[in-house]
Parts: sequence; C-alpha cells; structure tokens
Amino acid sequence: MPSVERTVTVDQPIEKVWTYLSDFTTTEEWDPPTVSTVRTSGDGGVGSTYTNVSKFLGNETEVKYVVTEVVPHQRFQIAGDAGSMDLLDTMTFEPTATGTSVTYHAEFSPHGAAKLAEPLMPLALKVLADKVAASMEEKLAAL
Repeated sequence: MPSVERTVTVDQPIEKVWTYLSDFTTTEEWDPPTVSTVRTSGDGGVGSTYTNVSKFLGNETEVKYVVTEVVPHQRFQIAGDAGSMDLLDTMTFEPTATGTSVTYHAEFSPHGAAKLAEPLMPLALKVLADKVAASMEEKLAAL
C-alpha cells in the first residue's frame, strides 16, 4: 500500500495549529490538489463527513471522507473513499520548544482497475507530498 509522510514544524502554538488543521475544510488553503472541501455533516468530530474534490494527475476526483479519530491537540484521522481508492490521512501534533510539529501521514489503497496504476504511484505521491508539506508549512507560519 503506497503511503507518504512529511513533518512540518512552525513557530505557532499547538492550539492554533490544531484548530486550523482539524477543520478539514481548510484543505482548500493548504492542500494544493484540493479544489473544494465541504463539511456535509457533523461538527468536525468523529463521524463528521466531508466531500472533497481534488485534482491529481490531471483528473478531478470526488472523495467522501469521514472523521475516524479526534484526540484534541494530538491526533486527527480521516478516512476517504474515492471509488477506486481508499485513503487514510492521519495528522499528529506535538508541541516543540517554540511552537508545533505536525506529521501528516497519508495511505492510499487502490482497488479494482486502479491497482494497475499502483507501481506508478510512489513517484507521483513523493512530488505531491513535498508540495503539500511546503504549502502547509507556509499557511501555518502565517496564522
């Protein structure tokens, strides 16, 4: 199963970073492939749902997400269904001496015909993860 992980550290308090990133609609601001994200139910806690539209490798894909875990100021996890692929995004938050460190881990589980593209995914995901991390760091630093 392909996965990527990046860690960004910013000089911002964990409360501010948590509030921003655990509101998954902010992906429109820091996740370069995201075209739109709308919360469709819930208050952002476990069981809340989101519809995300992202553009990846030239194609727009709709992903239905559900929040699966919330540990305030520590961990936020959301599972996605893109039809031909399941996604699992986990953000962990840790205070540092001057701010906050966020580790973003994303797992991709293709199924059906999408499994044929799995060998090509690691390179594309590495490039994507680098762009996401840079954008996330920039947005968090500006909070």
